[in-house]
Amino acid sequence: MAGLQEYQEAGQMLYEKLHLASMPVAIKYIRDVAEIPETVIRPSTLGEEWSLCQAFTYARRWSWNVAMTGNDNFCVPATGYHAWEDISDEDLTESQVRQGWHRDEEAEKRVQLYIRGLFGDAIDRREEYTGFIVSPLPKSIIVPDTVLIYGNGEQITHIIQAMVYDGRNFPASSNWGFAESCIAGGLIPFLTQTPQIVIPGTGDRTLAGGSDSEIAIGLPGPLVLEVIANLFKTGGRLNMGIPVRPMLARGITSKLTPGFDFLRKKLDDGTPV
Repeated sequence: MAGLQEYQEAGQMLYEKLHLASMPVAIKYIRDVAEIPETVIRPSTLGEEWSLCQAFTYARRWSWNVAMTGNDNFCVPATGYHAWEDISDEDLTESQVRQGWHRDEEAEKRVQLYIRGLFGDAIDRREEYTGFIVSPLPKSIIVPDTVLIYGNGEQITHIIQAMVYDGRNFPASSNWGFAESCIAGGLIPFLTQTPQIVIPGTGDRTLAGGSDSEIAIGLPGPLVLEVIANLFKTGGRLNMGIPVRPMLARGITSKLTPGFDFLRKKLDDGTPV
């Protein structure tokens, strides 16, 4: 089993080699608040409440170590999805109907059924946990259950290519536009051990300062070490690299377009244009 230093080094390598705009985030799920170190920031001890995606931003951009439980999280539906508090499925659905995220109650019920289906047989394991600790991976104080990485399309493509280099670890893409980073990017990769592509949702965009070009990927913690081992190997010398090196077409002549061809012939004939 890899130690903390190996994860820190992997996080630093990802950050530097992919030119990421923010650090990868280590996420560890806790069964009891007694697992939270005294040095870790917990919003409730400050008299505040944050959202889970805000905690990710503080970790990846500010290098903060943050613990979140139901008492720290103002995004109460996310607390319900994580099963950190005793919130019934009926009340969770009703809360979302009142938000007006979807057309009507029947539409919301279909969405809730879809989300629960993403957990598969692991859905009951949510109840074993009461919160999580997040930390910037290059400086992490925790061995991660999940690693959440924000980046642009090119950077995330490199991560995917490194993950599937051995013909396995294919990511899933399960998007519904809300709670994407905390559920699809954090909890589902942990419980199902399947990487997830994340299209940051409303919380990330409006509450947590996510940029308009960012997407993300959540992967089971140990898989980040495999990503590092395989980074930039796809295609050998043809790997697109960072910054991406486009394969410029060669052998093109002025015959490419009628206008180009017209002017070239004029010049070759010596005829004034």
